[in-house]
Amino acid sequence: MKESPLHNDDQLKSSKKPGCLILYNDDVNTFEHVIKSLVEVCGHDPVQAEQCAMIVHFKGSCEIKRGLPEVLNAMSRSLNLKGLNSKCVEANQSL
Repeated sequence: MKESPLHNDDQLKSSKKPGCLILYNDDVNTFEHVIKSLVEVCGHDPVQAEQCAMIVHFKGSCEIKRGLPEVLNAMSRSLNLKGLNSKCVEANQSL
């Protein structure tokens, strides 16, 4: 199931602060699994997913999505069920 992209108007209509979804590096999952998961859960295209996977690998974490916290929390749960380590935080928090 592919998620529809969030629009800026959706964030403006919400009374909650926007959040961001962070993906953390691990020594377990393959690049292929991470890329496939980002495409399926977050709606990334394969190139974007590959770039995020590379950033996570070399930097330890990467902001993979911004939007409404309730949507990002659902994405985070889905990624975590796939064995990835992700977390939704407020958009202005640091990695």
